[in-house]
Amino acid sequence: MAAGPSPAVDPDMYDVIVLTTDGSELAETAAERGLAIAEVHEAAVCVVCVAETGPFDEVRLPGDAASAEEAIRGQAETYVERLAERARSLGLDVETEVRTGTPKNGIVDYASSVDADLIVLGTHGRGGVQRAVLGSVAEHVVRVSDVDVLVVRDR
Repeated sequence: MAAGPSPAVDPDMYDVIVLTTDGSELAETAAERGLAIAEVHEAAVCVVCVAETGPFDEVRLPGDAASAEEAIRGQAETYVERLAERARSLGLDVETEVRTGTPKNGIVDYASSVDADLIVLGTHGRGGVQRAVLGSVAEHVVRVSDVDVLVVRDR
């Protein structure tokens, strides 16, 4: 197959890219792909972690429910800041957000609130072993998002 001229990259295609993270290796891999796209398009990067909290948090983390939620938020802030620092090192404008709630809804809501052009996420995160082919969060985001979604597979 003969290679033709490479298509021109539309620099205005993606102005705001949302990178999602849950601290997993796959989320980091997806974020690196998103950062590469952000560099090409000189896009702003919004890094978000929607930490799922619930009545059993104190079972996963010792202490009462409030301290368990605080610990979960602290972990989420660490994940977000790690990706934000990576984006800043590339000279990209960065916004960060940590939310609690249901990730599949929180990601879509956040992307809408920042007027995103692209959402980047992995096929599954920390609960990936229990997920079928495409994780329930990724599947939901793909189905309901009004913007492009890049779903990065676990290899």
